Amino acid sequence: MRTTNSWNMLHLHSHETVGSFIRQFIRRSIDVGGGFNSGGSSWQSALRTAFVLCCLLLLQLPTALAQFNQGKNLNYLDFQQKNYYFGITLGYNASDYRIYHSKDFIRNDSFARAESVTGPGFNLGIVSNLKVGEYFDIRFLPTLSFTEHNIKYSPAGQNGRLVSRPIESVLVELPFHVRYKSAPYHDFRLFVIGGVKYSFDVASDSRTRQASGLVKIAPTDFQVEYGAGVQFFFPYFIFSPELKVSQGLNNVLIFNDRLQQSTVLEKVLSRTLTISLHFEG
Repeated sequence: MRTTNSWNMLHLHSHETVGSFIRQFIRRSIDVGGGFNSGGSSWQSALRTAFVLCCLLLLQLPTALAQFNQGKNLNYLDFQQKNYYFGITLGYNASDYRIYHSKDFIRNDSFARAESVTGPGFNLGIVSNLKVGEYFDIRFLPTLSFTEHNIKYSPAGQNGRLVSRPIESVLVELPFHVRYKSAPYHDFRLFVIGGVKYSFDVASDSRTRQASGLVKIAPTDFQVEYGAGVQFFFPYFIFSPELKVSQGLNNVLIFNDRLQQSTVLEKVLSRTLTISLHFEG
C-alpha cells in the first residue's frame, strides 16, 4: 500500500510539473509571437508552439494509459480484426496565405506592406480507413471546412488608407493520406501521416461582379499535407487527436493588371494548421 501511494504521488507531482511548464511555455510564446495577426513569423511561432505542446503531451500518454489499462492491448485486438472502418472528424483550423511580392511592389507608392492575417475556422468530415498490413493505412477524409483569410495592405504614408481584403471560404476538401503507425502499447499507438488534398471553395466570389475591384483568389487549390497524432483504443471506438499542416502547391492569385492591389503581388500560396479529433469504429 505504501509503494502504491508513493507511486501515485510521484505521477501526480510529474503531471503538476509538466502542466506548470506548459502554462509557462504558452504564456511566453504568446508574448513573443504577438498573436496570429502579425503575419508569417507569428504563424511559424504558433506552429512551433503547437508542435512542442504535442510532444510534451505525448510524453505523458504512456503514464496515463498505464494507469487506465494494466499493460494489455485488450481493445486494440478487437479492432485489429477489421480490415476497414469509418468515422467522423471534427477540427479547428488556422489559415493564412504565404504572399510573394512582385517587382511592381518596389515601384509602387501606395502600399508599404502587403501581408496575410491568420483567421480561425473549423472542419467537419467523414473518415474512411483501409488497413494495408500491420502498420499502414490508406485514408480518405471528405471534409467541409470553414476558413477565414485576410490580406492587409498597409499605406506608404501617414495619410494613406489601410486596405483590407477579407476572404471567407466554405471549402469542400478531398484529402488522401497514407498513415504509418507504431506498435500498440497499452491500447494506444502513435502515427504519422502524409498525403495530398484537393479543395474547392463553394462560396468563392471570384466570378461575381461585386468582386471586380478586389483581389481575386482562385476557388480551387492543391495542397500537400503532413502531420502526426495518437490513437486511443476504447471498447466501442477509436479516439485519434491529430495535428496536421497543409501547404499549397499552386498559385491561387487571379492576376488583374488593372488593379494595383493585384499587381503588387507575384504569388499567393495557401497554408493551414489543423487540429483534428477523429472518432472511428
